[in-house]
Amino acid sequence: MKILLPVDGSAVSLEAVRFAIRMARGGLETSVVLANVQEAATLYELLVAHDPQVLEQVSAAAGSHTLEAAQQLLKEAGISFESEVASGDPAHTIVDMVERHACDLVVMGASGTSTLRSALLGSVSNEVLHAAGVPVMIVKAPEEPAPDSPE
Repeated sequence: MKILLPVDGSAVSLEAVRFAIRMARGGLETSVVLANVQEAATLYELLVAHDPQVLEQVSAAAGSHTLEAAQQLLKEAGISFESEVASGDPAHTIVDMVERHACDLVVMGASGTSTLRSALLGSVSNEVLHAAGVPVMIVKAPEEPAPDSPE
């Protein structure tokens, strides 16, 4: 099964990588596409930089750096993977990657935003969930114990 793992550098996106590793260790024959989507440069950035290639290089370097922790987890687990850093709207770009790489599943993290905030602002995971033509597994951040509760 080919799994797309979008990684944004957050703890919850790395938890999604760990979840995919657990699925593979549980017997699922897996190959992985690690993905990072850098948002397109703003008009201000384009005007200040004077050279679009510099912005592309900085964006690609930032994306590659973001993928390093996930790549290390997959290497340690012995899972084959390929990586891609892309630029654009995150949700739409992730859906394009699913199609381009012929992935069977997306496993991605989602932060625990409130229902109201999610409804008003939307979220990348919510958009991918509704737009992707393959199953999407949303991995939530582990709940932290309340400060007053005993551990």
